[in-house]
Amino acid sequence: MMKSFKARIWGLVRLAALVFLILFIFRFIYGYVAPDGRQSGDYSNDFFESISNLRKNYASEKMQFQGTTTQHQPDMAVSPSQKYEKTASVKTKSSHFEQDSKQIAAQTEAFKAIVQYEQALGLKGSRELHLMIGVNPEAFDSFYLAVQKIGVIRATQITKVDKTNEYRQLNAQKASLLKTLESLNELKSKPGPITDLVSLHDKILETEGKLQDLGVELGNFDTENEFCTVKLSLYEGATEKKISLIHRVRISLEWTIHYFTYLVFAALGVLCGAFVLLVIIDRLKLISKIAKKLEE
Repeated sequence: MMKSFKARIWGLVRLAALVFLILFIFRFIYGYVAPDGRQSGDYSNDFFESISNLRKNYASEKMQFQGTTTQHQPDMAVSPSQKYEKTASVKTKSSHFEQDSKQIAAQTEAFKAIVQYEQALGLKGSRELHLMIGVNPEAFDSFYLAVQKIGVIRATQITKVDKTNEYRQLNAQKASLLKTLESLNELKSKPGPITDLVSLHDKILETEGKLQDLGVELGNFDTENEFCTVKLSLYEGATEKKISLIHRVRISLEWTIHYFTYLVFAALGVLCGAFVLLVIIDRLKLISKIAKKLEE
């Protein structure tokens, strides 16, 4: 009888140890698989999206095409220009904010790039530096790789959009407005009522204003203004440390003890409830037996 009782006790101890070990292994593996909440940061928002009227940089790419040959026309190489907008977005975190800011400025100067927009935000410990840098198309890839070595990179993206059709449409609009302005100026020399001359003068001014606005847009496409854009955001913050094995074991052990205790109390509650239920059933049977005897 004593041996049977001891065997049951040891069986319960082994079962409890097995459950404890399973919970511990589960939590330990979960610590490696699950993302670390300490290192997570929201870098999905783009600071530059909330700012309007930023300068647009465009570049051109020469494409060589071989012309057809005839008896009277030699081979000719035609090189139309493809206009495009190329933008890189780099978001980086730094524990040495001032040093990395100076390094960005040094790289910008080394690549002969131009800072077209700059904004610094926040107090020491949580500062931000946002730069929009115009880079020569030939140096774009090298500069993009160079700035990624500053701080700890959190997000990068490159977008290239073809602007050839837009450039052609702007030129077509300019040609149309120039013809309209020429026709309006010719009408000025013809006699007519004063009201018509005033209306004609207003139309000329309106057309000249449209030409000026169009000239500004076309000016961004000029060869001397050709740049690619790098939008760089530098965030200040301490560099995250890797979680040690001892720390993971301690966290897993604390979690396992915590929930194993809940599990033990839940099991005891179920056993107590089952015991009470059995006692009630047994009492009900006893009462039914007494009732039968009284009836007899």
